[in-house]
Amino acid sequence: MNAAAGAAPLPRLLCIMGSGETTPTMVSVHADLLARLGTRPVAAVLLDTPFGFQENAGDISEKTVAYFRDRVGFPISVASFRNRELASALEYETMLARVAEARYVFAGPGSPSYALRQWLGTAVPDLLATKLREGGCVTLASAAAVGLGVCSLAVYEVYKVGEEPRWLDGLDLLGATGLRAAVVPHYNNAEGGTHDTRYCYMGERRLRMLEELLPDGVDILGVDEHTAAIFDLDAMTVTIRGRGGVTWRHKGASQRFESGITIPIGELAAASAPAGDAPRPNGGAPVFMDGDGALPASGASPFLEEVTRQSDVADAALASRDVDGAVGAVLAIDTQIHDWAADTLDSDEQDRARETLRRYVVRLGDLARSGAADPRDLIGPVVDRILDLRVQMRGAGEYALADKLRDALVEAGVAVHDTPAGSSWDLAATIAD
Repeated sequence: MNAAAGAAPLPRLLCIMGSGETTPTMVSVHADLLARLGTRPVAAVLLDTPFGFQENAGDISEKTVAYFRDRVGFPISVASFRNRELASALEYETMLARVAEARYVFAGPGSPSYALRQWLGTAVPDLLATKLREGGCVTLASAAAVGLGVCSLAVYEVYKVGEEPRWLDGLDLLGATGLRAAVVPHYNNAEGGTHDTRYCYMGERRLRMLEELLPDGVDILGVDEHTAAIFDLDAMTVTIRGRGGVTWRHKGASQRFESGITIPIGELAAASAPAGDAPRPNGGAPVFMDGDGALPASGASPFLEEVTRQSDVADAALASRDVDGAVGAVLAIDTQIHDWAADTLDSDEQDRARETLRRYVVRLGDLARSGAADPRDLIGPVVDRILDLRVQMRGAGEYALADKLRDALVEAGVAVHDTPAGSSWDLAATIAD
């Protein structure tokens, strides 16, 4: 049962996360959803199927459990169902019981096609649909979110293996909202750099091919990275939270909705479809109606954004020999690495951040050896006294001795500038650096 006898009914919530499901960007989203599900303790489970094939599946589960406990502030347990062929009857029934009893069900990273192979034909889709019908929250992110719609992307098969673009049968849990669509998380992905990896790594060319293969009446719901689309099935509204937006795409034409808004669910699809089959601008090319006619902004990792920002701070501090500023920036990079340690996204971002951190440790070591204090401050009083002596010597007519003092300063790396108004000095670049 989802609520005790006499208790207020649980809200019916479906949350789709484009990515970042176990990063700092989604902490408040998880926490707010869990807080809506009645008195504590809130029964919450992680369904580990999407990454069940991975050798480090246990580590991913442990990191996710720690993330909910330490960062979100709500404990979560594991409803384990990694392989339907290997699971015993007891393991299968135990998983079903935990999912049925949970008020909050979460699934995220892994392989969409693997998760669908394990779930379809079992009681899992019906259990999740019951949650959306009778009360509770289903939060599916990244790979798990791909399977929510009528159709599902074969992400790895197309992007990694090179198979022709095609759709798989999805769970159609999105149907509880009244929408008929294929869900595309990582919608604004930018990992490709020189090649287009938007639209969950499909890119524009392959997405247009896939659109041609969609059944009639089925469109595309795109959710940006580090963004959540929260469907309240009682109020029939959708709230968008996070760093990006949500896009409804119909035959190449798109309507984009930015973070921070709550709208009726029906508005997602209402404005995007062109009337009839009228020709579109740009010779039929996709039209992105996001206010300025531009393509959706490329996805930028908030993790690396902060690392880059702190790197700039460290560079400036080291250039000015500001030890405290440099150490503060390095510690901020270390904190960023720690805070994002639970991120289950398969990328090299953590490795790149650690390389940056090590580089600044080496630079701080170099600074320690050469001395952080400005050499001008250290030798300034001595140079000023010598220049005073030169003035006295020249006043006494001892020009040769005054010139020798100047030459000695130059040999030591001090540039002396004699003018009618007096003498000034500076350090040679090699010493100043």
